[in-house]
Amino acid sequence: MQAGPSLEDTATEPDADRRGYAVWVSEIMLQQTQVATVINYYNRWMQIPSGRVQLCLSLTCPLSSVPQKWPTLQALAQASLEEVNELWAGLGYYSRGKRLQEAAKKVVSELAGQMPRTAEDLQKLLPGVGRYTAGAIASISYGQATGVVDGNVIRVLCRLRCIGADSSSPSVIDLLWDTANVLVDRSRPGDFNQALMELGATVCVPKAPLCRECPVKQHCQAWRRVEKELVFTSQKLFGKPPPVPDVEDCGLSPAVTVTLVFAGVGDCPLCPPATEPWDSSLGVTNFPRKAAKKPPRAMRTATCVLERRGCHGAPEYLIVQRPSSGLLAGLWEFPSLPLAQDLQEEKEREELADHLQAWIGQPVAAKDLQFIGEVIHIFSHIHQTYMVYSLHLDGDVTLDPALSLSRWVTEEEFHASAVSAAMKKVLKAHEKHHSKESSPVKVSKRKRGAKAQGAGSTCPGTQLSLCAFLRTPTAP
Repeated sequence: MQAGPSLEDTATEPDADRRGYAVWVSEIMLQQTQVATVINYYNRWMQIPSGRVQLCLSLTCPLSSVPQKWPTLQALAQASLEEVNELWAGLGYYSRGKRLQEAAKKVVSELAGQMPRTAEDLQKLLPGVGRYTAGAIASISYGQATGVVDGNVIRVLCRLRCIGADSSSPSVIDLLWDTANVLVDRSRPGDFNQALMELGATVCVPKAPLCRECPVKQHCQAWRRVEKELVFTSQKLFGKPPPVPDVEDCGLSPAVTVTLVFAGVGDCPLCPPATEPWDSSLGVTNFPRKAAKKPPRAMRTATCVLERRGCHGAPEYLIVQRPSSGLLAGLWEFPSLPLAQDLQEEKEREELADHLQAWIGQPVAAKDLQFIGEVIHIFSHIHQTYMVYSLHLDGDVTLDPALSLSRWVTEEEFHASAVSAAMKKVLKAHEKHHSKESSPVKVSKRKRGAKAQGAGSTCPGTQLSLCAFLRTPTAP
């Protein structure tokens, strides 16, 4: 998660629901996504003119003064899921957009168009709104004195208190939330939370943190540990006895430590146990500590770029819509089929040919499928390999009207549709392959010193000497 938006005008926006909606959209988009990526999507979603309003920057005009596509919950509730998916395409984690629209419809139909005002109600009543998003909306938009804990805040708090236990474990996460709720400024909770997130995003960064510029370094236990380690090292060089450990050097208070020990976090009498020993070369970046991530699950999928010649001569491609639930729900893609990991190529072609026949309603010969290559796309938990095939269909291919989840599109319409980044990679691979096939064969340049046919030569390609060239031809 990224640092939340610093929307200056939301504080002065008189419509509380409109203010909460703006923060809500930005926070949903920022989940698991970099700020730089979100800016353009946010501006297009709100239809904010470029240069006038920037996400995560000070705004120059109030929300009500710029034309917007979905400026309110009511506007979003009236939009179709297809429209939402088209705008969201490429942002990733597509279920976020779907849940955002579902929640907007619920607010309009069940809550009289009014956003819940507390973090508890936001989390309970709105689908897709978790603990962090609820806290951010409630504190920034409605002034509720509640803390927030995202990835940046976790890093700051773990370093401030030298928390050595797994920062992703439920018990530690609960402790961090308790800490954030205690620390939050009661008079300016939104500003405080944004400042804390911004501190983690710009100063207390994962690698090479700017500790000497940190405004709270005097309160940071990890920084103090680094400083004391330097003193200890210098004393050791001069043969002085090591200092006696001080209970105040513990990352957490004894009361909190005992609570964690009895909760099963660890058995250290002073602080949560480190999952690995302190590494002097890492300094404060020893924290936070996380459990090793599981490797992404490997999956193979056969996909085919079915192409026909359109009415204006331009190529058209068949795309089909994915199911309304699961991975990439509701998005459009080329006809695709999950494959077993050990499936042989011949069997792979046969299964894909059968799958294609079901879509276009006519036989497809497996031998006619042209293999383009592999396209790899990494999802958060899946390492997906697309086995890309191509098939050009002659004549007019009419789709079964009953198959409403399929359509022919031009390349321009393809990119305007709600397609995933993975499918855009597939089309790019297809176009690259066919551009190589259609390009003319290059004639290699003659190598230096190659022989050329000259006047009076008896053998084509024989290079004449200068004397032979100037010699008067002998009469036959």
